[in-house]
Amino acid sequence: MNKIKLATVWLDGCSGCHMSFLDMDERLLELSSQFNLVYSPLVDFKDYPEMVDVALVEGAISSVEDEHKIQHIRKHTTLLVAMGDCAVTGNVPAMRNPFGPLPILERAYHENVSAQPQTPSVIVPALLEKVRPVHEFVSVDLYLPGCPPAADTFFTVITELLAGRIPDVASLTRFGA
Repeated sequence: MNKIKLATVWLDGCSGCHMSFLDMDERLLELSSQFNLVYSPLVDFKDYPEMVDVALVEGAISSVEDEHKIQHIRKHTTLLVAMGDCAVTGNVPAMRNPFGPLPILERAYHENVSAQPQTPSVIVPALLEKVRPVHEFVSVDLYLPGCPPAADTFFTVITELLAGRIPDVASLTRFGA
């Protein structure tokens, strides 16, 4: 039996979706016999594979780096899941939208420091003018709202996807739940 190639991706979010994914505990081990985790912040793979069957994407798109990453991921993924409210709507990362990136950088790197106020230009990627959800950049095959989605929801969704079925997400979760 060929195992499904599964990836999880972390963009601009808090990692709560990944923590909830891990909260499946022993059920995750049970499911792992059916997939290979080929890319994730949970493992040490640096490059996104040439082709992935299912990608669970956490977080909104807030930087040029996020935008390039999601374009690449979409191009190399069969089924893309927007995982959590940040990926689905922009949620908390999008709270900076009324202010724009420059006042946010000024506040974080100049006003709230006591030594060496300076805006980083090497490690921090260039911010987009607005934080936006994943579907505004690429097509999304399945939306999994929740902040974060519960471990039981992840278990049901992944079980269904591994069986080749698209789950009825509306019966499992809602925004902010």
